[in-house]
Amino acid sequence: MTKPAWSILPDEWKPILKDRGLRAFRADQILQSLYRDCILDWDGATTLPKDFRETLKKEFPITHFEISAVSESEDGTKKLLVTFDDSEAVETVLIPARERFTQCISTQVGCAMGCAFCASGSCGLVRSLSADEIVAQYMAGRTFGEITNIVVMGMGEPFMNYDETMKALKLINAGRGPNIGARHITISTCGIVPGFAKLAAEGIQFELSVSLHAPNDEIRSLLMPVNKRWPMKELLQSCANYTKETKRIITFEYTVVAGLNDSRAAAEELARAVKKVPMAKVNLIPLSPVSHRPDFKTPDDKTMLMFLDVLMKNGVQTMLRRSRGKDANAACGQLRLKRNAEKQSL
Repeated sequence: MTKPAWSILPDEWKPILKDRGLRAFRADQILQSLYRDCILDWDGATTLPKDFRETLKKEFPITHFEISAVSESEDGTKKLLVTFDDSEAVETVLIPARERFTQCISTQVGCAMGCAFCASGSCGLVRSLSADEIVAQYMAGRTFGEITNIVVMGMGEPFMNYDETMKALKLINAGRGPNIGARHITISTCGIVPGFAKLAAEGIQFELSVSLHAPNDEIRSLLMPVNKRWPMKELLQSCANYTKETKRIITFEYTVVAGLNDSRAAAEELARAVKKVPMAKVNLIPLSPVSHRPDFKTPDDKTMLMFLDVLMKNGVQTMLRRSRGKDANAACGQLRLKRNAEKQSL
């Protein structure tokens, strides 16, 4: 039985080699080749004997992928469409900043959550990604530069693919792996309540972001069907429990949609809601329009500043985020939708 190389944690390599009667120093050569030289084929691991490379190809293959499309924004944001051998594709986004190079990665092909303004879920869930496929996105990003931060905010719901997502993130975090610090890795959930306790129990200092997007159940259920399963009272209590147990801040993501959740009253109500969670902050994000919901509009700057002012005057730590890569179809799921539409037109 084969096991993909990008699903094996660094500490697991020495026992694997020992079972085969091989010397432990080969593990260091393997890790150097995989995560420093960033080989995409075992033939590139030239420090290893040729016959051993052939064994690795058969027993521990490196997951094959293709970067089948690249869309680049004027602000430097790049969206990659990463296609696997079964022809399914996911998106990963590279976001440059002065001191960071952030990569947004996906955990599923499509999404079952059906959030109203998200292109990822407009066609439903196709399948979950394996850990090695999640790591493959990181390796695809590395071809464009050194990644400093990972945000799990791409296609899919991480808590609905919990085990494979955690395996991949532990590998990306590993000191002899890619070695991205836990505090530089952020997991985003739409509010799958059982996932909070599971993540807290991991004891790893990953950052946690929660897609809230509404001040009350009525609006949130319109935007996010998951709210009907886990309404805001239950969600916020789980968030509060998480912060108390982990002493980690939770970030609430709030996408502002003109005429829907952008009023002063909504801002006041949101402030009262999030203050129930110790150590919480809010990211305000103006909607990035998506083609499947032309009725959703981006709010103007005056509205965004009003919303920010109300939250801050109510004592809520708030950051106003600007959308990146609008001209590169960088809103999650749009590049895959475009590819699928083109295939259907052929």
